[in-house]
Amino acid sequence: MLKHTLKQVQPVSISLRSFSSMSKQLQEFRIETDAFGEIKVPSDKLWGAQTQRSFENFKIGRDNCIMPEPIIKSFGILKKSAAIVNAEIGTLPKDISENIQKACDEIIAGKLNDHFPLVVFQTGSGTQSNMNSNEVISNRAIELMGQPENKGKKIIHPNNHVNQAQSSNDTFPTVMHIAATLEITHHLLPELTALKNSLQAKSEEFAHIIKIGRTHLQDATPLTLGQEFSGYVQQLINGIERIEKTLPNLKKLAQGGTAVGTGLNTKVGFDVKVAEAVSKETGINFETAPNKFEALAAHDAIVEASAAITTVATSLFKIAQDIRYLGSGPRCGYGELSLPENEPGSSIMPGKVNPTQNEALTQVCCQIIGNNQAIIFAGTQGQFELNVYKPVMIFNLLQSIRLMGDACNSFRVHCVDGIVANEEKISKLLNESLMLVTSLNSKIGYDMASKIAKNAHKKGLTLKESTLELKALTSEEFDAIVRPENMIGPKP
Repeated sequence: MLKHTLKQVQPVSISLRSFSSMSKQLQEFRIETDAFGEIKVPSDKLWGAQTQRSFENFKIGRDNCIMPEPIIKSFGILKKSAAIVNAEIGTLPKDISENIQKACDEIIAGKLNDHFPLVVFQTGSGTQSNMNSNEVISNRAIELMGQPENKGKKIIHPNNHVNQAQSSNDTFPTVMHIAATLEITHHLLPELTALKNSLQAKSEEFAHIIKIGRTHLQDATPLTLGQEFSGYVQQLINGIERIEKTLPNLKKLAQGGTAVGTGLNTKVGFDVKVAEAVSKETGINFETAPNKFEALAAHDAIVEASAAITTVATSLFKIAQDIRYLGSGPRCGYGELSLPENEPGSSIMPGKVNPTQNEALTQVCCQIIGNNQAIIFAGTQGQFELNVYKPVMIFNLLQSIRLMGDACNSFRVHCVDGIVANEEKISKLLNESLMLVTSLNSKIGYDMASKIAKNAHKKGLTLKESTLELKALTSEEFDAIVRPENMIGPKP
């Protein structure tokens, strides 16, 4: 039997005897074969020859560029669905199908992640990762059938059985779409919605607070702090809608196109049945792509999804940046908001606290914008019947999805929910602003109002003092007109 169960190594001292025993165990191999011949594979791993060759040939970024877990899970979902359909149409024996499905269930549950060691930077079609899944499923299914080690390929072959009616060229784009859809649906959209709801709560909490507006980073006319936050809420409402609109195209699956989109080696209806099986497994309604040539050669749906997410990243950057500026200080900045104090902000300045959540979120936005550029360029590289930049496209998209979801959660919990308005400072800045003069336009005209503002700024006067000095209005007339609460919306 394959020895694939590994005990977690604890951080303890190792004696010479135990080290020698461990070294001997690590040196145990079995022989696997493929078209290139025999190759040694670690005896405690479920992968086979093609995975081992890729593992040895592509030592690129193993610390941080392993194929993402959502792709591994999606391979489990797809291979299980294909096994179900192939058994239904009579091309795969029932017992083999059942054991393939059991092995896939373990992959879906994350139990076999250690047997997927390959990096993103491999063949652009994702062939090695497809074969990694085929080999792991094959060998695990063999174990589940109780077959002897190294004789299982005659019972469950990774190509003939697990990969039946499939090609890397249609399986990999299919798992790209499944993984992206699941991550957007179950992680990103819920976190964006939660952040939107928190900002909405703050907008309502701050609805009564009138503050000075700013345009061009200069004083402008008043608005409420609640109105200011309502703009952030609407940005996220729009962003959520943008991302949701990309899901219909992500739910179109390439499976059934096989090598170039013709469906060679499949039976009529296989593509539809696989999409139905994937839908049943995930609880999300997927459908077969209407044109498999497009589905293999172009990945516009991935580019579209990345673009929508990047648009939201620009929104989040603006939101985080505004809140950071409004919370600047505490004494020498705008100081209109007090942000939660989560950790010390300086190794040299005692008592300093920084807007770290805002900085983290804006850095994430920078990363997402960079990821999008890689996806856009990779998306242009569909030559003839295949785009061979698939792994890097989905790697960057899944990273953007995960980073944005995580960052939204962190920003909400550790920043937004704890924001407090400094009403005294807000009121002081409001009443010092010269732009309240705008309310005088309809009474004394733009030119006189401008003269009052410039005179006040030049001489260090208040607006009222300047108005009275220039004899533009009486004290009573000024007080009746310059009322910030009447300047936050259109006149009735």
